[in-house]
Amino acid sequence: MQGQSVSDRELLDAGALCGHLLGPDSLEAFLAQHRQALFPDEMFADLFVSGRGRPSVPGDVIAAVMVLQADAQLSDRKAVARLRTDIGWKAACGLALDDEAFDSTVLVLWRRRIRNSVDPERIDIAVKGLIDASGVLVGKKLRALDSTVLDDAVARQDTIRMLATQIRRVRRMIPTLAAVRVHDDNLDFSRPLCDWHNKTDVDRVVSELTEDAFSLILAAEELDLSDAQAEAVGLLGVIVGQDVEEVDANTGRWRIAKRVAKDRIVSTVDTESRHVHKTSHNYRDGFKAHIAAEPDTGLITASTLTAADVSDGQAAPALIADEDTDVEVLGDAAYGTGEFRDHLEQRDMASTIKPPHLRRAVANGFSLDDFTIDETTMTVTCPEDITVGIQVNKSGPIARFGGHCKQCPVRHLCTTAKSGRTIKIHQHHRLLAQARVQADTDTFADLYRTKRPLVERTIAWLVKDNRRLPYRGTARNRLWLGHRVAAINLKRLINLGLTPTPTGWTIQPA
Repeated sequence: MQGQSVSDRELLDAGALCGHLLGPDSLEAFLAQHRQALFPDEMFADLFVSGRGRPSVPGDVIAAVMVLQADAQLSDRKAVARLRTDIGWKAACGLALDDEAFDSTVLVLWRRRIRNSVDPERIDIAVKGLIDASGVLVGKKLRALDSTVLDDAVARQDTIRMLATQIRRVRRMIPTLAAVRVHDDNLDFSRPLCDWHNKTDVDRVVSELTEDAFSLILAAEELDLSDAQAEAVGLLGVIVGQDVEEVDANTGRWRIAKRVAKDRIVSTVDTESRHVHKTSHNYRDGFKAHIAAEPDTGLITASTLTAADVSDGQAAPALIADEDTDVEVLGDAAYGTGEFRDHLEQRDMASTIKPPHLRRAVANGFSLDDFTIDETTMTVTCPEDITVGIQVNKSGPIARFGGHCKQCPVRHLCTTAKSGRTIKIHQHHRLLAQARVQADTDTFADLYRTKRPLVERTIAWLVKDNRRLPYRGTARNRLWLGHRVAAINLKRLINLGLTPTPTGWTIQPA
């Protein structure tokens, strides 16, 4: 049964007695005055279909706590402890000074219900509705896109630890497999005993764990497994397949693979976390937060969370899905893919996106833009005015100059290949070429340099004080991101001068 807040204040109401102590422009003061209007009871009615049972904590109280929790980046226990002892939080949530609040498990229950509902982003959407009602974005047609890597909530696991952990888990979940012979010495400790400075001994442990994994997988094929058991066995097979390779088929020796598998699982505890190289020297495991923000105000207009190995270009369409066609998109080179540019063209949306760096086959030599590519006549002409036809094979359109390069006087500026210069043509070559021309204009440079960097300010607000996610899995952390974005936007609106009027909301800068 859904609980509802009452309008009558209690004798020791924190807001009535201590509201004057709150900063007038604080998040707590705003929630104390407008919490029920921002998060009305009907907003959560679908979460409590039955009218029976003990009333829940009112939805506006829970929503206010979740926003404050996301702003302060607190765990459930610390958030509830703060609610019990902090006058500002009590006032924001409409509690009395002597109110002991509720148990932290209530937040777990509410998050689960919201996450599994048809509208898991309802709190974020409510604040975005406030943005629309205030009119602060009217006439502002720029949207800057950016992303940042967020660390996962689990410890990093290497290949050996993942194999040992998952073998133990499979044997625990499927008691029948406990009879399968394994190397118990490798499973008695959190990490197998080994001389980690001796490659031969490391390979021995890897071989033994791989043999144990195969034995368990083969034995499990004859069993009738539940979905959870089958998933555990499947994960064991994935770990072996992605991280281990055979040294010698005759001896049955195995070693850690000298490669990185695509979409590699990095933890058995959070199988949705992924590995990413943010820079050539910065290795991270976790997830990636993607945002679209209005540069001048810093307000976040859209957000999503993905595994860390999802590229910015892949996530970008979702960030502008609800925007009008007159919006212009700003982005760095990570968003400069041909596929995303094609998506923008299909929607008739303008863009100021930095094109990726154009690589040259020879240092200080000719680049792709020095060749004339005519997709109408299916020909390519080189700087020496040699024209060849474009062929289409399995890898896409390609032009080979072959023997024309043998006696070419500028060959040293074009290619080092014995077979001559080969030009591979991107399926969105026209869009990429147009982007490089656009990037050389003063108009592009002025807009990109003055507006695009402002999104970094919003990213800084997002990761302030903590870059580590609180939960496991994409769905749970995506819900957290929505609450975090709601808190950031609400604080930003307050700082911009959000003011209630008889007819709605307006922005009145100080």
